[in-house]
Parts: sequence; C-alpha cells; structure tokens
Amino acid sequence: MDSNHLGPAQGGEPEVDAGVWRSQLPPDSRHRIVNSIIETLKRHIPVSGPEGLNELRKIAVRFEEKVYNAATSQSDYLRKISLRMLTMETKSGTTTALPSVSGPVSSNQP
Repeated sequence: MDSNHLGPAQGGEPEVDAGVWRSQLPPDSRHRIVNSIIETLKRHIPVSGPEGLNELRKIAVRFEEKVYNAATSQSDYLRKISLRMLTMETKSGTTTALPSVSGPVSSNQP
C-alpha cells in the first residue's frame, strides 16, 4: 500500500490499483491541463502583469495537484477537473479579483 495515501480509496476501486493510472498518464498531459485551467481562470479573474499571471499559474498548479492526488482513476481525474471548469464557465457573471495581487489599479487605458 502507498504510505503517502491521505485517505481511503473512493469509488469502489481497490487502493492498490489507485496509483497505477498515474504512471500511465503522459507527463505533458498534466502540463496541458494546467495551461487549460490557466486560460479558464484568465477569462474570469482579472489580472495584469507577470505577478498576476504567476499567481494564476500557482492557483492552477495547486488545483491540478489536489485533484490529481485525490483522483482514483484517470477518468475520475478528468471528470473532476472538467466539472470544476464547467462550473466556473457557467458562473461567468461573477468575476473575482485575486486578493493576493495588490497594487494600484490604473484606469488609464488607451
């Protein structure tokens, strides 16, 4: 058994098999998913400058890692990410500012 497993396996799959799908997932898949999450966040969270983009990247990476570690299979991983992204897209009327990105907001736009 994996000593780093944080909780019991869910979804009825044996805990021993829960990590097998991770080794079969191509590494570039996770990078593409993180980039997709970033693009979705950009549409809903106003950011400016490299600090804002870096903050979005951190959020996307943390979210992806959390889902990756909690998922019991590749389909569970993709389903959880898709559901969260869809939820964000359907709530597009609510735009949230990043609290950790602070500084003067310039209204001098050409």
